Amino acid sequence: MSTPLLEVENIRRAFGGVHALDGVSLRVNQGEILCIIGPNGAGKTTLFNIISGVMRPSSGDVRFQGQSIVRWPPQRIAEAGIARTYQIARPFARLCVRDNVAVAALARERTLERARRAAQDVLESVGLASLADRPAGSLTLTQRKRLEVARALALRPKLLLLDEVMAGLTPTEIDAMAVFIEQLRERGIAAIGGVEHVMRVVMRISDRIAVLDFGKKIADGTPVEIADDPRVGEAYFGTQIDETGAGPSFPLKGRP
Repeated sequence: MSTPLLEVENIRRAFGGVHALDGVSLRVNQGEILCIIGPNGAGKTTLFNIISGVMRPSSGDVRFQGQSIVRWPPQRIAEAGIARTYQIARPFARLCVRDNVAVAALARERTLERARRAAQDVLESVGLASLADRPAGSLTLTQRKRLEVARALALRPKLLLLDEVMAGLTPTEIDAMAVFIEQLRERGIAAIGGVEHVMRVVMRISDRIAVLDFGKKIADGTPVEIADDPRVGEAYFGTQIDETGAGPSFPLKGRP
């Protein structure tokens, strides 16, 4: 069996007496899309902070391509091939869209000219090429979300962490973002998406789904397995869901 691209082993993170993560373990393979679902406070962003090196765990290990990265700084982790987006997109408002991406591309390119060319290529892939010369501060929320993804892709990652990338989007915009995430798989990029709701889309795009409940992982499996797991239905819906995502919407503010 090949080594997983990412291995998260028994990660714990406490803030005072509150356990944001309590023994969470995950595996992600090359080109796989794993969605992590759970309401606010489930621990998704804390997990992303630990994987990306922004935060260290209280205990446990994170291995990328078989090597422990749990004590690496964020820059070294990004250079190794892990990029991420943030829940709140904060572009350099006065810079143009192209240069926002070029700033990230400079981590891989030796000159600003090459970084700008690379940035333009990335903007083509996320549908923002026509806006390359506009100030980033003039973008809509949807466009800012795509710019956030573009900046992460400019690092040429093997693994992309998408933290609530669909939050605040309309149903049409969510569908467009889902198509884009599916295309990552075709490019061989693995992705972990932290998703708070939109079960219809989660069921569609995921190879696997992990479910967090107050910092604990209560389920991990294919969309069909998750839909059939009574623990998931009981914890979040009070009933079962089906593999199409039918049933109650994922709660936006925790349990009903």
